[in-house]
Amino acid sequence: MRKPLFRFMPLAAAVLLAGCAVGPDYARAPLDLPATWTPAAGDARRADSVGDAWWSLYADPVLDRLIDEALVHNADLRIAAARVLEARALAGIADADRYPSVSAGLAGSRDQATLRGSMPRPADLPRIQNTYRGTLDVAYEVDFWGKYRRASEAARADLLAAESAQAAVRLSLTAQVAQQYFALLAADAQEAVARRALTSREETLALFGKRLEAGTASTFELRQSEAEAADARAQLATLTQARERNESALALLLGRSPRDVLSGRAERGAPATLSAVVIPAGLPSDLLLRRPDLREAEQRLIAANARIGAARAQYFPSLGLTAMLGSESVAFSNLFSGPAGIFQFAAAISQPIWNAGRIGFGVEAAEARHEQALAQYRQAVAAAFRDVRDALAAQQATGERLAAETARAGALEAGLTQVRLRYDAGIASRLEVLDVERNLLAVELSRIDSERARRSALADLFKALGGGWETGAAQDAPAPAAAR
Repeated sequence: MRKPLFRFMPLAAAVLLAGCAVGPDYARAPLDLPATWTPAAGDARRADSVGDAWWSLYADPVLDRLIDEALVHNADLRIAAARVLEARALAGIADADRYPSVSAGLAGSRDQATLRGSMPRPADLPRIQNTYRGTLDVAYEVDFWGKYRRASEAARADLLAAESAQAAVRLSLTAQVAQQYFALLAADAQEAVARRALTSREETLALFGKRLEAGTASTFELRQSEAEAADARAQLATLTQARERNESALALLLGRSPRDVLSGRAERGAPATLSAVVIPAGLPSDLLLRRPDLREAEQRLIAANARIGAARAQYFPSLGLTAMLGSESVAFSNLFSGPAGIFQFAAAISQPIWNAGRIGFGVEAAEARHEQALAQYRQAVAAAFRDVRDALAAQQATGERLAAETARAGALEAGLTQVRLRYDAGIASRLEVLDVERNLLAVELSRIDSERARRSALADLFKALGGGWETGAAQDAPAPAAAR
């Protein structure tokens, strides 16, 4: 009664060995991370919960529509999606190597035997013969050492990396669309300011022309006004060029047609007044590890780690099993009859002995690639924290700059009113008036740019954080899963 059990012992041993895999199992590299975020000081908006659509903080329906359009039509995002499909197919190919391959074949041949050979041919056999053969073939390599399992693990990690890269492109795209949109709005506003300045200087030029004719102004004042008007036209042309450049850049991000990129016009909206966003105190800093580019870097590291095992498995013997079942007959009508049946079962073991160090060099190359991936992962984590620090600093700095530029513009507007009154009373010179006008124009342009930078800084912050967050879920945010 015990003999049947012993018959299955080799099969059980093969199954157990197939479950083994050489090479190191992945373990996350130790990182020196701060425990929590340091809350920012000052009067700012506390964002306890921000979903994936973080751009809703701008409260601009036009921006919402533009981002939705970009997420559907942007070329870079489509490329990233195609790369995910490619990685999924490659993972399927790597997985298929772990299973037997089955194929069917049907062959026919017609042969003529020699009459002058070393072996005399029986007289009752015809010199020309037909042979027909139909087979079902099975081939399988037992994965004792986990060579194919490690390769499959690496391919699955590559797939997860491609999906993370797609998420990174999506996050970057939403930030770029928001920033380019606000750059376009700023260019519109700056162009409008420059047009008003040009109109004002052309009116002043016309006034001095009339005064010169009346003898109440000098030729010097007229020429000075002409120079100021020409300067305003040159500045307007520069700002118009910048606005056209921003328009075409936004159209490209939106994935619009070449005709729209050349001559289309993006819709404009009116963003709400923006206040600073503060990350709630107590959020764990490892929340940042969910950034898609960091997940991608870690999955690349997991893949490189798995490929070390696949390379080391080349040192060990491989066992290949083949089987064939079919029929062979000289007459096609008898091909599938009982007497025509054939079968074959074979097993082969192959052990590398000497190959000039090829396997060892392969292992060293895999280990070197792993070291590269590890260094890139650590650098990416450090760069992510740098991005957050810079983005938080930019939020505060751009807010202070906007407040200062706004106050300065208000002071210069009041100063311009006063100096014009003094000029009309003959107390101040025309040069004093021009000096204040130039300063006011420069400050108005700078204030508009500060407002753009303020809105852009918010996009940079969410890009650095990897998107929005939910406070309750963030506290228990799981670490990125390794491919298993």
